[in-house]
Amino acid sequence: MKFAMPTDTDISVFEQHESAARGYCRRFNTLFTQARGSRMLAADGRSYIDFLAGCGALNYGHNDPDMSAALVAHIQRDGLAMGLDLHTDAKRNFLALFTSRLLAPRGLSYRVQFTGPTGTNAVEAAMKLARKVTGRQNIIAFTNGYHGVSMGALAATGSQYNRMGLPLPGVTRMPYDQYFGAQVDTADYLAQMLEDPSSGIDAPAAILLEAVQGEGGLNAARPAWIRRVAEIAQRFGALLIVDDVQAGCGRTGTFFSFEGMAVEPDLVVLSKSISGYGLPMSLLLVRPDRDQWKPAEHNGTFRGNTHAFITAAVAVEKYWTSNWLARQIDRNANTVGAALQDMATLVPGAYCKGRGMMQGLHVGTGALADAICKLCFERGLIIETSGPNDEVVKILAAVNTPSDVLEQGLAILRRSVEDAVRLQPNAAAPVAALALDLQRAVA
Repeated sequence: MKFAMPTDTDISVFEQHESAARGYCRRFNTLFTQARGSRMLAADGRSYIDFLAGCGALNYGHNDPDMSAALVAHIQRDGLAMGLDLHTDAKRNFLALFTSRLLAPRGLSYRVQFTGPTGTNAVEAAMKLARKVTGRQNIIAFTNGYHGVSMGALAATGSQYNRMGLPLPGVTRMPYDQYFGAQVDTADYLAQMLEDPSSGIDAPAAILLEAVQGEGGLNAARPAWIRRVAEIAQRFGALLIVDDVQAGCGRTGTFFSFEGMAVEPDLVVLSKSISGYGLPMSLLLVRPDRDQWKPAEHNGTFRGNTHAFITAAVAVEKYWTSNWLARQIDRNANTVGAALQDMATLVPGAYCKGRGMMQGLHVGTGALADAICKLCFERGLIIETSGPNDEVVKILAAVNTPSDVLEQGLAILRRSVEDAVRLQPNAAAPVAALALDLQRAVA
């Protein structure tokens, strides 16, 4: 049988030959061909504002010109494309910049472990190392946490959809901050469970958390809660692991999501935007006294992406040698927050969630959130949902999105929220009912 090459806008090959596991493309069903900054271009000539940014892997936007130039120069001089964990000039430059420009100014002292290229592999490494250091097996994770879909990380992931009913031992689930409302301090609940020898919870090797739960619905933990959990971890001999895969690299306003909280985790997981360019790269920051690996004890052929070292070094030097990006993130976050507060008035019971450039609108039902996102796409805006029922419309625009582009995207979103409520009037009722239930629970 002769295979016919697809035409410029033909996307039937994906339906015919790609696995059913494909996800994002089902909502954004077009053929993308180019991207720069916060805009993407499709084969049919349509331009889209990108409020998804590679699900947080493109914090600085698409094809940063300085990163592109550095990468092209590296390739043209026959710089290594693949180096296992050998010493290379690209890795040396990145390590020097990362430690001098990011860790040292923040008073942080970590060894840098390059894991496999995915965030879930780095989470696996963190969990394995915690178990090795402590000699314990149990990991405490939290409701609505998302840490990846390989088996160890999946055990710590809360989503029933992702867990697929698989046997996933070694993790105890605890309620995240404000899971029961403002009147219940879940850190106290955690401490009491660990204090009680008959609670049924084994002494933990680690406590694993996200400061802002991206896939879990943009739940942002209070600094006081995170400090309390850090104290509990230390008290009971557990390592504190912060998963900054999505919330790190400037997404919450500072490079690390836990900055300014007087907390220094034992282990920090970074991925997604650490390369700055969307190239696969993950790393684990390890306190020196916790770095108890034997050589190649956690390995992988692609630990350390040489091309990603090139673009990551540019990202550090360009965006994190001064405070100008943090100031822009703060301005953009205020713009997003104000716009979402306005949109919340359009949907009975809706409310805003998140922190920094990781904010969204809880509209109560997945059906309404889905309708909003579909209308946005029809109007030239790419935006997704999150939460246990996909009920949160989630803004993950590049942190340095130009103000005019950001405002255009927010205007499309507002119009889509308004029209989705009007076109689906019954969808607002469950939101109001949910808000009433929450008020009763708090009362």
